[in-house]
Amino acid sequence: MLAEAIVEFIQSLGFFSLTWQEGVMLIIGCVLLYLAIVKEYEPLLLLPIAFGVILSNIPLAGLMDPPGPDGTPGGLLYYLYQGVKLGIYPPLIFMGIGAMTDFGPLLANPKTLLLGAAAQLGIFTTLLGALLLGFTPAQAGAIGIIGGADGPTAIYTASILAPELLGPIAIAAYSYMALVPIIQPPIMMALTTKKEREIVMEQLRSVSKTEKILFPIIVTILISLFLPDATPLIGSLMLGNLLRESGVVERLSKTAQNELINIITIFLGLTVGASAKAETFLTWQTIFIILLGLAAFAGGTAAGILMGKLMCKLTGGKVNPLIGSAGVSAVPMAARVSQVVGQKANPQNFLLMHAMGPNVAGVIGSAIAAGVLISTLN
Repeated sequence: MLAEAIVEFIQSLGFFSLTWQEGVMLIIGCVLLYLAIVKEYEPLLLLPIAFGVILSNIPLAGLMDPPGPDGTPGGLLYYLYQGVKLGIYPPLIFMGIGAMTDFGPLLANPKTLLLGAAAQLGIFTTLLGALLLGFTPAQAGAIGIIGGADGPTAIYTASILAPELLGPIAIAAYSYMALVPIIQPPIMMALTTKKEREIVMEQLRSVSKTEKILFPIIVTILISLFLPDATPLIGSLMLGNLLRESGVVERLSKTAQNELINIITIFLGLTVGASAKAETFLTWQTIFIILLGLAAFAGGTAAGILMGKLMCKLTGGKVNPLIGSAGVSAVPMAARVSQVVGQKANPQNFLLMHAMGPNVAGVIGSAIAAGVLISTLN
């Protein structure tokens, strides 16, 4: 009896059931934790994602198990994951982003909207690449959205078009967002001349409160009428911004900026990471997704810079092409990279506020691109 009890106890240990695939996933989770904690690469989301990867690949823990046919309850993370599966968390994240975003730089220089639009080109070129590699149209669309460098948009689109690929797509999207300071500068340097990088842009005009209040209302109505599938993301983004700019609901604005987005970020990151189970993550598909995601991100960065170079020519040298790289979203990190690279070329260069225009335009652009993909591929 004692021997049987000892055997049963040993068999109940996670170590006894650990497969090599699960061991690899635990290592991947630890690497992501290292990047989040030591390197501080997008830690707010990379840390819970990494821990979710670890939790879901612990043998016998069953945190992502669905309810059993006999009525036994599912795992904790399974229930929290329904917010991702049902498309609830990403719009709520967008509401918080909207409450924290100042669209003033975009309103002060509306032509930077073109830079945010151009940067979405990487999404559609990568979609074609994914089709050539054998992915279905819906899967290709979900993979291509990584190029928007907007994690919530990538998760929302993947949850609708290709939920089976959600884990790899989300991890690729947030990894590349975290690596913006490493990926973008070489592309920026290769596509611009020193003279272009030295261009000092004129100070932005002051934007009135009326403009800032009308903007989220008009954008929501117009985009939603043209593209109803983009309404959940655009509507949430603009509601958050209206809470901020109206000046009459300070409590709601602060809640959206702090408590709400913080709670949803924990749930979103943890459950997205938990969706990266060993049996679905360690495949050739995942490798292709990561490579295609890098191509999408690099393509979007390049397209934004090239549009910036065109605008520089058309304006007689008044636009610094570096701000085009901020069109990939990744707010506000991409705008900071434009500032850093610009100041290296010219210490008198202050591009941050100019780069915030295409940066926030990229957020809108990625949501519109997601709406287009969902409406055509779903």
